[in-house]
Amino acid sequence: MVVIRLSRGGSKARPFYNIVVADKRVRRDGSFIERLGFYNPLAKDGVEGLRIALDRVAYWKSVGAQASTTVDRLAKQAAKAAA
Repeated sequence: MVVIRLSRGGSKARPFYNIVVADKRVRRDGSFIERLGFYNPLAKDGVEGLRIALDRVAYWKSVGAQASTTVDRLAKQAAKAAA
């Protein structure tokens, strides 16, 4: 099964996440199929904290990929900000 999920990066106590499409069997920070965007929970004012390719998320969901609950929440947040 293919999933859309967060892959953690950054350093200790300073997380940075990539939003990726990956095989469910691959470890969290392992290889992935496609990178769809990023999420920086510690972004300050004036710094982009979330970027996600909503068209690619819609494509992957249309071919059967399952998004994590966090990715669904972030996608809704990004869509709301873009509108």
